[in-house]
Amino acid sequence: MKILLLEDDIALNDILSDFLSDNDFEVTSCENGEDALEKLIENRFDLAILDINTPSLSGLEVLIELRNRYKNNIPIIIITAYHDISNLKKAFENRADDYIRKPFDLEELKIRISKLNREFLLKEDNFFLDDNTIFKPELSQIIKNDKIINIAQKEKDILRYFINHKSRVISNDELFQNIWNYNEAPSDATIRVYIKTIREIIGKNRISTIRGVGYKFE
Repeated sequence: MKILLLEDDIALNDILSDFLSDNDFEVTSCENGEDALEKLIENRFDLAILDINTPSLSGLEVLIELRNRYKNNIPIIIITAYHDISNLKKAFENRADDYIRKPFDLEELKIRISKLNREFLLKEDNFFLDDNTIFKPELSQIIKNDKIINIAQKEKDILRYFINHKSRVISNDELFQNIWNYNEAPSDATIRVYIKTIREIIGKNRISTIRGVGYKFE
């Protein structure tokens, strides 16, 4: 599970990063909101943990940008040291998924992450690619003309990434960074094989090859 952590307190950032890494989460940490927003836009994460009071952009501003401008529905936990409810009210109005007040127990954070991950997986949306084709990522299935087609994990991940970044050119390097683990080293040929399989199912015209650059899903 890939987590982005936004926390400007360096000591707390280190503590949280070490704790999450020790619990087998892959953590990318940031100390300012602008850096966090850029990483969340350019990469795929399974969860974001955002402190409200951070430099350049607050965690709340990062949340608002993600939800309203970039239409990003990643699960988000807000961290706050504030005791008034105005910031929390605004966070939930912009579809934060949970919050935790400082100081907090590390095990409580772990419990909240696990709960949120389960809930998000259960409510993961189906994608209607056209009138006759439905992509069901939670089951790794594509239903085409009422026929169920099971697809591989990586094919599912690639197709979902394309759908979430529709009409944008995506390079092989971007796919490597966001779909494969850091210790995996797929070749360009591997990517081509997965995309060929997806094209055969959903239609060759849905994924264009931009020669020398990458692919674009329409």
